[in-house]
Amino acid sequence: MSTTTTPRQAPRRAGAGWGTAAGSGPVVRPPGRRRSPAHLGLGALLVVVCALGFAVAVTRMDHRASVLALARPVTVGQGLSAADLRPVPVSVGAGVDSIPAADSASVIGRSMAVSLPAGALLTRAELGTAAIPGAGQAITALAVKPGQFPPELMAGAHVHLIATASTGQQATAPTGVPPTGVPPTGVPTAGWAATVTGVQALADGQGSVITVLLGQADAARVATLPAGQVGVVVVSGG
Repeated sequence: MSTTTTPRQAPRRAGAGWGTAAGSGPVVRPPGRRRSPAHLGLGALLVVVCALGFAVAVTRMDHRASVLALARPVTVGQGLSAADLRPVPVSVGAGVDSIPAADSASVIGRSMAVSLPAGALLTRAELGTAAIPGAGQAITALAVKPGQFPPELMAGAHVHLIATASTGQQATAPTGVPPTGVPPTGVPTAGWAATVTGVQALADGQGSVITVLLGQADAARVATLPAGQVGVVVVSGG
């Protein structure tokens, strides 16, 4: 009696047919995770909230405010116009008497109590009745020719006035400075510290009239100097 033996199939190895090199069947991959519209919307919302939070934090850290500054030099007694002002962003600390740019209408037409250069921040204390000359001070005018003063000279500059005596003349020296005799022509003989309060060019272009603030006694001496015989030197602080 013959017995028919059915050959046994070799067991399939783990992983065969699942994309491995040993598999011969189709490659089957596990399905990927799908993001729902709700999750996508929540993610976008979180991005927007974070961006807004960052913007608010930066804004709170920036304490700068828009205040008024001078667009050009002004002199004591001058009425302010819109062209004299410009807004500037600055960090304003407590106690600073600055003027908000939004209040410019309340400033236009007001008179300056002091002379200020372009770029200076404007404060309410600098408006109104002239604060100069103070006690013991005086303002006098000088007629100067081209070349006797820096062309960029403006109100607020600190200067040293140099008197130049002609032959046979001697300028009066400042208080406490002894006379040194009659100097030769063109030699500086005296000097005074002063602050420029105004510069006005002459219509003929042959010079300017400069007003300066200095002590009363020195102002009286400077006022006696002949026209065109004084030089103006800008010094530190001007």
